[in-house]
Amino acid sequence: MTDFSATKEMFYLPEGMIYLDGNSLGPLPKAAPAKMAEVMQDEWGEYLITGWNKAGWMARPTEIGNRIARLIGAEENHVMIGDTLSIKVFQAVAAAMSLQHAKGGAAAARKVILSDNGNFPSDLYMAEGLIKTLDRDGTLGLELRVVDPEAVAENLTDEVAVMMITEVDYRTGRKHDMKALTEKAHANGIVTVWDLAHSAGALPVDLAGCQADFAVGCTYKYLNGGPGAPAFIYVNPKHADVAEPALSGWLGHDAPFAFEQSYRAGAGVERMRVGTPPVLANAALAAALDIWDLTDMETIRARSNELCDLFIKEVEARCPMLELATPRDASVRGSQVSFRFKEGYAAMQAVIARGVIGDFRAPDIMRFGFTPLYVDEQDVIKAAEIIEDVMINDLWDQPEYKVRNRVT
Repeated sequence: MTDFSATKEMFYLPEGMIYLDGNSLGPLPKAAPAKMAEVMQDEWGEYLITGWNKAGWMARPTEIGNRIARLIGAEENHVMIGDTLSIKVFQAVAAAMSLQHAKGGAAAARKVILSDNGNFPSDLYMAEGLIKTLDRDGTLGLELRVVDPEAVAENLTDEVAVMMITEVDYRTGRKHDMKALTEKAHANGIVTVWDLAHSAGALPVDLAGCQADFAVGCTYKYLNGGPGAPAFIYVNPKHADVAEPALSGWLGHDAPFAFEQSYRAGAGVERMRVGTPPVLANAALAAALDIWDLTDMETIRARSNELCDLFIKEVEARCPMLELATPRDASVRGSQVSFRFKEGYAAMQAVIARGVIGDFRAPDIMRFGFTPLYVDEQDVIKAAEIIEDVMINDLWDQPEYKVRNRVT
């Protein structure tokens, strides 16, 4: 059984703050600064460039990828970390499109990348950019088709080449059924790309069991890797040696130190490397994953559901002007709770000013994330009391809270 009081002590949390924004940026693991200092002084400082071999820097993306694989139900040696989530989205969608083209015939004639309007805008931007790159003059007829989340299944037709879906909606916390949608997509000859930005570290994921083709995600949210922490990409074993990496980076080459003039893709998921591994960022992420080694996703999920249910109950009882935007049924939501309020931005700024850190998403979403590693019942109750004070007494109705000049 996970001792969550012990894991909470492993994070630096400013005194007096209740942090409910780990679904945007996880807090600092206390061990991370020392780990980064060790890498800086003992490895970078002492080894200099020989650290790539002596300290094993080049192998870190694979090693850390395997640690993340346990949390997302992936096979060993099929998760690679590095670069940003947007880059990994581009790689995955481009590789998925290439797989369809390689099939030839009717599969190659498919023109549609299907997504939904609950997807994070950056994913949609990447798909738009890929289409512009492949079909600049529009003669190929490639299309990004965006539908309502509830309409994804019915739109999995023989026009669709790739289904690109974020499992958990970043605004409402609504969760797609990965297994059901993947099965239907495959039955219709569609390649799947899943974005796990709000799933990894938040709820159990079974990529291998669902036979997902590709998946991507970030490590700075629930995994607590730090701002700008590297992203990850998963490639199903059946595609690993044939998926085209699209971004043919030097480190994805089969023999990077042969310095050949032409690109040859590396074996398996190694071909999805692009840029130089961020050694210091990897050190911080490794320190965060040490905490994850103390628990499992089923335990995290059960605790998360308890905290979310308690928060919904407390806030609804205290703040009738707030409308629940998140599914009440825990089986179809992630690890966040969102409420709608017309002046949600100002209300959230007032809540933040009083030490409860959540965030706002346009047009009217007040969003709160729940990570059992460092959030407990006392935090939930105290946060609800502060939100009640802000809402019942209209404390948000101040000019300084209505000026939209903050990240949150």
